Amino acid sequence: MSMEGLPPAPRADVEAYRADRGSRYLQWSPILLGAFAATALSFVMVTFGASVGLGVTSAAPTWRDASAALWILSGIYLILQAILSFGLGGYIAGWVRTPAAPGGPVEHTEQADGLHGLAVWALAVVMGAVLATLLGAATLSRTSSGVTSARTSAAEPLLSYELDRLYRAGRRAPTVDLSSERAEAGRILLTTSSHDGLSADDRTYLIQQVVGTTGLAPADAERRVDTVIANAKTAIARSRRSTIILAFSVATAVLLGAIAAWAAACAGGRHRDGAPLPEWMAHSNALDRRRTAVLP
Repeated sequence: MSMEGLPPAPRADVEAYRADRGSRYLQWSPILLGAFAATALSFVMVTFGASVGLGVTSAAPTWRDASAALWILSGIYLILQAILSFGLGGYIAGWVRTPAAPGGPVEHTEQADGLHGLAVWALAVVMGAVLATLLGAATLSRTSSGVTSARTSAAEPLLSYELDRLYRAGRRAPTVDLSSERAEAGRILLTTSSHDGLSADDRTYLIQQVVGTTGLAPADAERRVDTVIANAKTAIARSRRSTIILAFSVATAVLLGAIAAWAAACAGGRHRDGAPLPEWMAHSNALDRRRTAVLP
């Protein structure tokens, strides 16, 4: 169908259409800047929290002595740092972004600012996941270099203290290498957390191994094995609880980070345009000013 016979569209409608379409385009420079700022602040805060002991999980044996309150406090800190980090990134993206239609509707401008905040959140999450993967791969490559898979066990970081106690001996030749025995015992001890628990055959085998490597009497070796089995079961249970808290904290932090990035980007856009803040933000700022005025 020919377009020659149609009347030209009004210029105001064309400008409104272009303003509406233009306000929805993503500007990647503010998004990249906000994502880098969010990732950098998150890395600094997580590193600081880990250095002062606010870590949800740890491979150190002393971590198993930590209380549930410390785990919960560590999870809360992880959530707060995510809100601050993503909020900073979203605010930067909203404040730096150039609005496509300065005279356009406020709702469209806020939606565009919020979408830029969500883009910052998504990109920062991906960057954080890649960084964590690279750091984890580098750590695993350093710890497993030069050691064959037959002489290592997944239980070694978690149950290293229990394995030390299991094969502790008063006298042993300095050339004796118990790497294979420790790896095998670690794999056996991991079955203590299964539904059926440690089998009788595995328990008897561990007692024989302890008798042969340490020279203990069978009765003493049996008591040692039973103690190590109970301690290993407790350590695995505590590790599972800390993993659940970590997963819940990470999921909550990521979800709340998306909300914080959206809200901060809208606030940054309002500061950029000189518009008043939303009602809930203005109310919180008024409360802060009142508190500051009351303080001497």
